[in-house]
Amino acid sequence: MQPEVETVSGLERRVDLVVESAEIEKEVQAELKRVARTAKVQGFRPGKAPLEVIERSHGAGVRYDVINSQLGRKLDEVITKSELKVAGTPSLEPKADSTDKEKLVFTATFEVYPDVDLPDLASLEVTRTTLEVGDEQVQHTLDVLRKQRATYEVRDDRAAQDSDKITLDFTGSIDGEKFEGGSATDFEFVIGEGRMLPEFEEAVQGMKAGEEKTFPLHFPEDYPGTEVAGKTAEFEIKVKSVAEAILPEVDEEFARTLGQPEGDIEKLKQEILTNIEREVKARTFARTKTSVMDALAQACTFDIPKALVEADTQSRIQQARAELKQRGVPNADTMEIPADAFTEESQRRVKLGLLLSELVQSENLQAKQDQVKARIEEFAQSYEQPEQVVSYYMSDPQRRAEIEAIVLEDNVVDHVLSKAKVNVAEITFDEIMGTQ
Repeated sequence: MQPEVETVSGLERRVDLVVESAEIEKEVQAELKRVARTAKVQGFRPGKAPLEVIERSHGAGVRYDVINSQLGRKLDEVITKSELKVAGTPSLEPKADSTDKEKLVFTATFEVYPDVDLPDLASLEVTRTTLEVGDEQVQHTLDVLRKQRATYEVRDDRAAQDSDKITLDFTGSIDGEKFEGGSATDFEFVIGEGRMLPEFEEAVQGMKAGEEKTFPLHFPEDYPGTEVAGKTAEFEIKVKSVAEAILPEVDEEFARTLGQPEGDIEKLKQEILTNIEREVKARTFARTKTSVMDALAQACTFDIPKALVEADTQSRIQQARAELKQRGVPNADTMEIPADAFTEESQRRVKLGLLLSELVQSENLQAKQDQVKARIEEFAQSYEQPEQVVSYYMSDPQRRAEIEAIVLEDNVVDHVLSKAKVNVAEITFDEIMGTQ
């Protein structure tokens, strides 16, 4: 008789599994005889120990394995006949109210995969991020490259302004008490680079070498230094020097320093344009992809297995431990990392994983080999020897699988964009490049 699978709640299922005690003992004795043929027991030659001795030394372990094996087979039969897709590992517990000595009754509890109902893609609203790249962005990049290679010349009577390098002494105090990290001598920073808080840079603006100033500065609530976060300090500063930034000219020598061997400015600009286009394409698509995935996640109405969420959470905790260990954090392997920090994101990942899998199958969105190769060739262009990069990925199944996963997600994004309501959002170059 087929055991009845009971729905506990949502995706959770329960079924009682019965194994005959006589069948267990029969299999246990057969296994003990097999073990006895090669077992090494003190006081006996190998394979010569009496069966009762083998029973005492190996019986408990063999009986445990036999019971689990029989229960596993019983559960597999139930799952197959009931056409269930089990998510995670079932838990097995002896049934507390079972009194039949001729039978062992266990309760198996497990979760099943949900029926994934695909959302109406036409009802989704997503945002496609765009940015046209041209001469303006090339010039902007050239300006950044020039600033990165700037030299500085001290000007005795110069009022501090953006891009100047300032050398100063400062002392900070809160309620009249100095605090750790609040004082420095001969401290240097460039105005406008964001190294200092905006109030500090604003206070320095317009000052000349030799001038002093006292001003209040309120630390943000989320300031990394928790001992001063949210508090107001008083700073005393004395400017020692103001140095003007001298930018290199965009000439042949400048082009050579950027890897253009011929010193050809126009070729340099074309190379910059190509690199910018590649980077902007990747970053704008990443934003578009996030919008699509957010819309899909919000449209999900099905339950998700807790076991899959727990597995993903534990995987992320292990990744976090590995990263901490790589950074040299002591006790990274044993330090407590709260699972709650990852649960919400794990729920989202599991939900999207199930939805994307169903969408890929129903719409035939699997990554094709020509797509994978084209994607590898595309990002390989940023390397000095792209052909070696292509060969490396195409010959390594694991690396190639990573690209296949990316292409598959790209296919999903493109498919959703072709069906959903798409809002176009233009973005600035500074914003997409993270320099705003």
